[in-house]
Amino acid sequence: MSRNIGLLNEKPLHAALKEWYAQPEDRFEVSVDGFVIDVVQGNLLVEIQTGNFASIKSKLIKLTGAHRVRLVYPIAQEKWIVKLAKDGSGGVSRRKSPKRGILEEVFWELVSFPQLLSSPNFSLEVLLIQEEEVRRYEGRRRWWRRGWVTEERRLLEVVGRRLFERPADMGELLPSKLKEPFTTADLAGAIGRGRKLAQKMAYCLQRMDVIKQVGQRGRANLYARAAAA
Repeated sequence: MSRNIGLLNEKPLHAALKEWYAQPEDRFEVSVDGFVIDVVQGNLLVEIQTGNFASIKSKLIKLTGAHRVRLVYPIAQEKWIVKLAKDGSGGVSRRKSPKRGILEEVFWELVSFPQLLSSPNFSLEVLLIQEEEVRRYEGRRRWWRRGWVTEERRLLEVVGRRLFERPADMGELLPSKLKEPFTTADLAGAIGRGRKLAQKMAYCLQRMDVIKQVGQRGRANLYARAAAA
């Protein structure tokens, strides 16, 4: 396995996931068609993205035209918040966040290119992880977060993984208890999250032809699984 890992500006979570995901004989930081690829596994190009999907949209679209590409995305199923001392003395506090991440949160980002999963060259793997989020205090510069800004994220453990290779795989995230036709409010209740996430989910699944709009209930759109619509 090559150890020529480009560490310049690489965040701890990204580096740790790259090492966790790689197999013997894999290569790191390989130039392909003018792009630097995180991990190359044979003829599979693996890109690990810990943040915004929009920033890599163009890269993925171009690469999937000629290569098999897998996007790997982590979701924090469990998170511990570590706050550095405000005075820089080195002291820290650590607490567990009450929030628990779920697979469906990938739709927050997938809205950038939902139809890409229809390409036979593209796949998406979601990792459920335990992580630490380290925050430092910046005062008024980050007033909307009470002065705290994320310094880095650290991988503690990968606790689950799910591979999506075609739109139908994403459709499996629709809860079996969800009755049809349904609104995004119904979907939100079924997945136990807010309506905004349900709206992102519905948008993506509709663009993938997994669900179809079949009418309206008041001002709300009604959806059904495409096979049953």
